[in-house]
Amino acid sequence: MSDLVIGLTGGIGSGKTTIANMFAEYGVDIIDADIVAREVVAIGSVALAQIAEHFGKDFLLADGNLDRTKLRHRVFANEQDKQWLNALLHPLIRDTMQQQCEAAKSPYCFLVAPLLIENGINKSVDKVLVVDVLPETQISRTVKRDNNTVEQVQKILDAQVTREKRLAHADFVVDNNGTDIELLKPQIEDLHRQFIKLLANK
Repeated sequence: MSDLVIGLTGGIGSGKTTIANMFAEYGVDIIDADIVAREVVAIGSVALAQIAEHFGKDFLLADGNLDRTKLRHRVFANEQDKQWLNALLHPLIRDTMQQQCEAAKSPYCFLVAPLLIENGINKSVDKVLVVDVLPETQISRTVKRDNNTVEQVQKILDAQVTREKRLAHADFVVDNNGTDIELLKPQIEDLHRQFIKLLANK
């Protein structure tokens, strides 16, 4: 297991994956909650069967995979359904992430989770790195990326903690308001050095 587990978080459209990929270039192991969330509802999984039974077979795509877009719209419109889904998936996701963290081989690793703070996962990591962007940047990026309406993205933003609260939990911050990925590199390099220094002082 890595000696230092860093929780990497940020609101929708903040660029968490971009940042994680840049750290991966340093040989850092990345455990991504979004990828784990897909793994626990893969074809043949118990969770997928339970979702199909609860919501109906029309929440599955023609190839048998989960229709994530349809399910997302359903749970954002219905609090009871959202609570049911969270109760099913969160323990599975948490356990799988824990197993993957324990299997990490790099000196420090990242646990990437959009709801790190909302779901209390920040309590189980050593440090928190927040990818910070302005709300208007989040909206414009997500509308462009996911082909969602501004209203749909705003609902997702409203369901996440505020920017201020997220920053209050941060041990480290990456400013990702720009559009040039080259400008991020010095920030990532500096953070990598800080993390190595932290390990040396452990």
